[in-house]
Amino acid sequence: MSEAVLKKTDNDAPKQSRKLKSYLSKFGPLIGLVLLTTVLTFLSDKFLTLNNIMNIARQSSINAILAMGMLLPILTAGIDLSVGSILAVSIMVMGIVSVNMGLSPILGIIVCLAVGAGFGLINGLLLTKLRLPHPFISTLGTMNIARGIALILTAAAPIAGFPYLIQFIGREFVGPIPVSFLLVIVVYIIFHIFLTRTQTGRYIYAIGGNKEAARLSGINVDRVLIIVYTISGLMAGLAGLVTVGRVNSAFPLAGLSYELDAIAAVIIGGASFMGGVGTVWGTLIGAMIIAVLRNGLNLLNVPADFQMAVIGFVIIAAVYVDVLRQRKSKKG
Repeated sequence: MSEAVLKKTDNDAPKQSRKLKSYLSKFGPLIGLVLLTTVLTFLSDKFLTLNNIMNIARQSSINAILAMGMLLPILTAGIDLSVGSILAVSIMVMGIVSVNMGLSPILGIIVCLAVGAGFGLINGLLLTKLRLPHPFISTLGTMNIARGIALILTAAAPIAGFPYLIQFIGREFVGPIPVSFLLVIVVYIIFHIFLTRTQTGRYIYAIGGNKEAARLSGINVDRVLIIVYTISGLMAGLAGLVTVGRVNSAFPLAGLSYELDAIAAVIIGGASFMGGVGTVWGTLIGAMIIAVLRNGLNLLNVPADFQMAVIGFVIIAAVYVDVLRQRKSKKG
């Protein structure tokens, strides 16, 4: 009887270990956010206040929207380096339409989103129709083209004085909650439904898991990739709209290096560069971790140079965790 109990205990141990690893893999980013929040609460009495929490929510909005768009290419084992530049060119065109030309702010918003989606479409076409070996190349080229156009359009001069309707999303609040963060929640709910309840969403994960297998199973891989990069560009345009609302200005260097924060948010949130792994809510948590970390370091009066180094270490740690996860998956 005792031997049977011992055997059962020995068999249960690996199962419990697997359950624990699965739990940590699934909820690791959330646990990290809770731990980070707890530490910063003890280090600064200004951190866990309503005003500061709402400030973090507002600060995280732009990166959260960009990261949502970035999640899709990464799920397909790709990347989009152009989102920061697309943000800039989108808001510059919107500024020309709604401020310089004095046309309807609604038209300006539509143009901003259309320019973002248009550049995303170009990324998708370059990747699929020109058969470039990796989206790193196509989006790197588009990054420079979009930034160059943003600088050329107004000879590098900023545009200010946007209509209230354009500023609304980035500047207004519903009670204490920023409208921009409410927009983030709506966007993430839509994308959660898209990725988990639609055929295209399932195809995105399938392509990331194994592109050739997906192609052989009848999935139109090129079509899905074009959709993915178009949506990524659209999200860059939407993030640009929030940016303009916050500062009431469009400037050609807006969004500089924003793509790095977006990639970091996705990876910290549990997605894999290898593709096929990642969730909407994990990405939101990743964006919140970056915002909380930056806010906490500011409250602790940590110099900006050191902040960059800390964020860099966090990104390396997140990627290393992904590497370990992939190794264990292959061994399994």
